[in-house]
Amino acid sequence: MKLGFVRTLLLIAALLVACPLFAAEQKSFKIGVITELSGDLVTGGNITKRGYDLWAQEVNAKGGIDIKGTKYPVKLVYADAQSNPAAGAAAAERLITQEKVDFILGPYSSGVTLAVAPVVDKYKIPMITGSAESPLIWRNKFKYTFGTIPPINFTGATSIKTLLEMKPTPKSIAIIGSNDAFSKATAEAYKGAAEAAKLKIVKFSIVPSGQDMTPLLSAVRSMKPDIIAFGGHDEEHVKFVKALRQIGYTPKALLMHCGITDKAFTDAVGKDGDQIFGTTCWTGTAKTKSKILWPNAAAYAAASQKAFGNPGDYTQGGCSAAGIAFQVALQKIGAKPGMDEAMRAKLVKALEEVDVQTFYGRVKFATAGEYYHANVGLDPLTVQIQKGKIMTVGPKASVEAAAQYPMKEWKSR
Repeated sequence: MKLGFVRTLLLIAALLVACPLFAAEQKSFKIGVITELSGDLVTGGNITKRGYDLWAQEVNAKGGIDIKGTKYPVKLVYADAQSNPAAGAAAAERLITQEKVDFILGPYSSGVTLAVAPVVDKYKIPMITGSAESPLIWRNKFKYTFGTIPPINFTGATSIKTLLEMKPTPKSIAIIGSNDAFSKATAEAYKGAAEAAKLKIVKFSIVPSGQDMTPLLSAVRSMKPDIIAFGGHDEEHVKFVKALRQIGYTPKALLMHCGITDKAFTDAVGKDGDQIFGTTCWTGTAKTKSKILWPNAAAYAAASQKAFGNPGDYTQGGCSAAGIAFQVALQKIGAKPGMDEAMRAKLVKALEEVDVQTFYGRVKFATAGEYYHANVGLDPLTVQIQKGKIMTVGPKASVEAAAQYPMKEWKSR
């Protein structure tokens, strides 16, 4: 009798294991996040983290991603790229092979993204970076990598065009870039736009990342350029402004692309940040409309302010928009957590077909050409810091305030 009972229990246990009806089902999407949580680029890495976290918090507050009537929460699993491409690639491999993530939200920097992209291609795991902007990423045509921020060569000329509308018209420019994938591409984009506009380029220099700019800027001072344009990362921008102030040279316009729209920059430089120009593709006052999570840019900025005491910049917004792009594509194909290779291939195809209005503006990924898998749905904006606030000063259709030009002397601030 006892032996028969035991045999019955063993048979039931075997059926529970074998029968698909009783198989354990993953209840949430497991999402890998690779970004720079330590090292030289930690400031930018924390900005991307805020963007990914805010998206996940908002989705989970609504019960999760609705897939055909069933809601699946999202779980973010972070891996630190340590501001190092090799570490980023290793982190990607761990997330894929050990954590078994469904897909990946990608790094802050272009250099790390370029190292991670071949890894996600190898394992056929979709990734969207909400930050990286180097044209090299998209020219490599990685099948499984997408990006919500347009590449710098797509956006870089906008601010040069705006500056050429100033009176008196600028005649000369000095361009400096740090020697990393993004910063170098930024400087090259400014150079191409300056050449097209027939601005006299008195200096073009790519320098080692983190280098003290004071000696170089002292040499530039003697050339008296109307515009100084710098391609670098957040911390480097702060040092650049301080170096210009130290040598006492105020150009008519100072242009920097990345980082000036984040509160950390304005907090660090104070009144010296006023009248600096930048290029962006989103601000918290942008006129956007959406039916997904946040109805417009202002609502997103308010949610960010509540969560982090910071309204967020275009990088943070791009990271939240990356989550939305995945969300829309997952819903389209009815994907459930624990996706196999075939379903991930469908996810890539669905991402290529995404065309959606978000709080960030339009998200639409190019499927051919030099911008392959980059978001080409946004219109670049020229911004300027005015009394500590980010104001859109170009193009004309988006202007919030008149540009202030030329810059006020450092010593009179």
